[in-house]
Amino acid sequence: MLLKLAYLTATNAFAMLRLLPMSNRDKDAEILALRHQLNVLQRQLGDDRPAFTKSDRAFLAALLQPLPREVLHRLRLLVRPDTVLRWHRNLIQQRHANSSRPKRNGRPRTLRSIRLLVLRLARENPHWGYRRIHGELTTLGIKTAPSTVWEILKTEGIDPAPQRSTTTWADFLRSQADALLACDFIETVTLTGQRQYILAVIEHTSRRIRILGTTAHPTAAWTTQAIRNLAMDLDDAGTKACYLIRDRDSKFTAAFDAVLADAGIQVVLSGIRVPRMNSIMERWVQTCRHELLDRTLIWNQAHLLRALREFETHHNTHRPHQALAQAAPLRAAPEPTTHPDQLKDLRIRRRDRLSGTLHEYHREAA
Repeated sequence: MLLKLAYLTATNAFAMLRLLPMSNRDKDAEILALRHQLNVLQRQLGDDRPAFTKSDRAFLAALLQPLPREVLHRLRLLVRPDTVLRWHRNLIQQRHANSSRPKRNGRPRTLRSIRLLVLRLARENPHWGYRRIHGELTTLGIKTAPSTVWEILKTEGIDPAPQRSTTTWADFLRSQADALLACDFIETVTLTGQRQYILAVIEHTSRRIRILGTTAHPTAAWTTQAIRNLAMDLDDAGTKACYLIRDRDSKFTAAFDAVLADAGIQVVLSGIRVPRMNSIMERWVQTCRHELLDRTLIWNQAHLLRALREFETHHNTHRPHQALAQAAPLRAAPEPTTHPDQLKDLRIRRRDRLSGTLHEYHREAA
């Protein structure tokens, strides 16, 4: 409103300057022309009242207020003269009310650092409500109201009094990644038509894969011995695993779980037909099929086991992983080359595995 009122005042001030060099005869002629146009508009409007904005009312009231009442009644206005006077009285009352009302600054805006801290506490502690977060802020010496914490969470779309005490599957995987293993069976068929079962285990935190063996008959004794060998390998490597994720396949027997329990590893079952609950293992199964099994003719069990050992070494020592910032499970990513001379003369050698099925590239030493 203030911006439009200022615009109206400025435009009419320039219009008044335009009237100064005009003679009285010219002004009278212009007034008569404007009155005639006003009559035409009134005939077109009929009983419809024209719409005046607040800025229009304020400008007309200020412009016509000095005129006497009898002069106002003689003017051809779109509204009644009493209406213009009422507009003027309303402006005066509003100005006096604003000057007599005490100024209120309102609640000061919450500091951005406090807002970020509240959101961080809510993100890192999903079971905390706004009262618990307010208590933690008080412990840190930050004075704020519980309603402020409630408002910050509500504004960001976070439930201030959440039912967030239930840990989701994704939260469990993230919080326990260092202590998580996952296993699964992979099926493949040799050229002789024999069906082979591959048992593999992957570490969530390092993405290291371990091929436990292959067999045509995954009996309870075979799976139990395979998992017992894994428990001994983990103990020798100093790996502290607490959980192992597996599906509900009947090939995993009670003896299988008992060996893990003796090693201090708790079995976590995935949902029925919910492969995403074991997504990291399922992803490796897809990689193994795409990069090895679908591109290799397997003659027999011995050939399959040798190919799997080669792929295990390739996966753990060379193949880059996005989750590890393009490093391999057992090899850190090298420092990037920035020297121009080294970039101009790149000497790259290729090493083939499994007769060229797998390619590994290395830089020659300068």
